[in-house]
Amino acid sequence: MIGAPLQTRRRKKTGAARIFAAAGYSLAGFRRLMQEPAFRQELVVGVIVLIGLALIQAPAHHILGATLLLLALLATEALNTAIEYVVDHLSPEISDFARHAKDIGSFAVFCMLCANALFIGYILIQAVIYS
Repeated sequence: MIGAPLQTRRRKKTGAARIFAAAGYSLAGFRRLMQEPAFRQELVVGVIVLIGLALIQAPAHHILGATLLLLALLATEALNTAIEYVVDHLSPEISDFARHAKDIGSFAVFCMLCANALFIGYILIQAVIYS
């Protein structure tokens, strides 16, 4: 457009400044996710489960596996929340597009919840069998 102001490009940060900026963005994302009830519930239950595993003296590799699955669940919940934000922005009215996108994101979270539950169940069965 003639006469339109040129957009100023932000200079990308490099080196340590980039790492600190990325950490700040991640922290802001975590703060935002803490406002989501599902994320808070999954985080609290996950931490309680990890503490419980430590109390029953589960093997370190079981605790590590449960920790990794919890982190994967939280990451999936974060992505699902991001999908919901984008869909709500692009399609504020009720539409099949919006419903399908949100349902698929929700299914991803459900799969991770199942994976976590199956692994914790396996750990608990192992604890009962070998105690």
